[in-house]
Amino acid sequence: MFKKTTLNNKLRIITIPLKNVNTVTFLVLVGTGSKYEGREINGISHFLEHMFFKGTAKRPDTLAIAETLDRVGGAYNAFTSKDVTGYWAKVDKKHQDVALDWISDIFLNSKLEQKELEKEKGVIIEEFNMYLDTPTAYIGDLWEKVLYGDQPAGWLVIGEKENILNMSREKIVDYFSKHYSAKNTLICVAGNISPKAAEAKVKKYFKDINTTPVSDKKRVVESQGKPESLIYFKDTDQTHLCLGVRAYNSSHPDRFALGLLATILGGNMSSRLFIKVREKRGLAYYVRTSAEENNDTGWLSTQAGVDHKNIEEVIKLVLEEYKSLKNNLITKEELQKAKDYAKGSMTLSLESSDTQAFFYAEQELLRKKIMTPEDIFKKIDQVSINGINKVAKDIFKPEKLNLAVIGPFKDKEKFDKLLTI
Repeated sequence: MFKKTTLNNKLRIITIPLKNVNTVTFLVLVGTGSKYEGREINGISHFLEHMFFKGTAKRPDTLAIAETLDRVGGAYNAFTSKDVTGYWAKVDKKHQDVALDWISDIFLNSKLEQKELEKEKGVIIEEFNMYLDTPTAYIGDLWEKVLYGDQPAGWLVIGEKENILNMSREKIVDYFSKHYSAKNTLICVAGNISPKAAEAKVKKYFKDINTTPVSDKKRVVESQGKPESLIYFKDTDQTHLCLGVRAYNSSHPDRFALGLLATILGGNMSSRLFIKVREKRGLAYYVRTSAEENNDTGWLSTQAGVDHKNIEEVIKLVLEEYKSLKNNLITKEELQKAKDYAKGSMTLSLESSDTQAFFYAEQELLRKKIMTPEDIFKKIDQVSINGINKVAKDIFKPEKLNLAVIGPFKDKEKFDKLLTI
């Protein structure tokens, strides 16, 4: 069972003992990301994350930082999203002190040197270019752009090239001092540990963490009165689409029904859209539906990659299933299959120390409330056939429809005409 402790400086520590694993994962989450940025510094959260791997006084360069955990066969990385930035390390339980020393060192003592910053600009530009050349990933960015437009929720996490090239040490240090604080930081330790000993060690290693006040992000503005689309012209071998609707945030009471609805639509290989679009029609290799629930926004969307000539047909097929769920009740068997899939896949995903760490830490940081798997299973079991239909009627409305497309198209009006339900 997990244990949460809040220190006097507001730093939160979560320990999760797992007797049947031989690993330990340390995860440091900070409640900041691209939604906390202004236009002129968009991309700075991600840039700062990169700079944490460039050297400390104890480990003066990238090689020294990388070798620390490479020498013990550890796994480690970092990530930045709209709402959170995270750093993690997973090691054999006998090397947990090495991992804790390493992660606290890069988090507290990174030098953030100007020369390294200048070199990293090239690295991030190439990362930017990689995303542009990966439509299956970039379509998600365009989807959020069509949803939220010119506000932080609609901007790229990585930032635009101009901002990347204009990044300075002064901006980086200022952002770090204002957004990295004990008050919005959570440290999670999961694995083969003694919770009491692990907590004591975290207190020791992070005793010098910044304690300055932090400001909240700007409220996301959601305003839509008709279907919207965004067409990104690119001479690709296939067209990639993301079609869906605005939905619920992570505190909405119907979010569990929303998740099951997404599973029924396109969450697995026996889902409606997988069978209809791929297996029966042979129109796509990948087609999937998912629900995203952030603490202030949410949506349901279907993604697929299709032949250019089939794009209109696939859009119509997806909308047909949306409409069918709104106008007809699902079967008892279909609901039970979705529930069993949701519970089973969660159980499988939580077998390792790193997924346990992320499961509990992200709930605490983003939702301010932790539900155990058993708590979530109870909520899933409470969803009814009528509950699914209620959600479908609520979200599948013309004024909530949105579409993002990557492919060799320029006629936006053609796609707008398809968005009826």
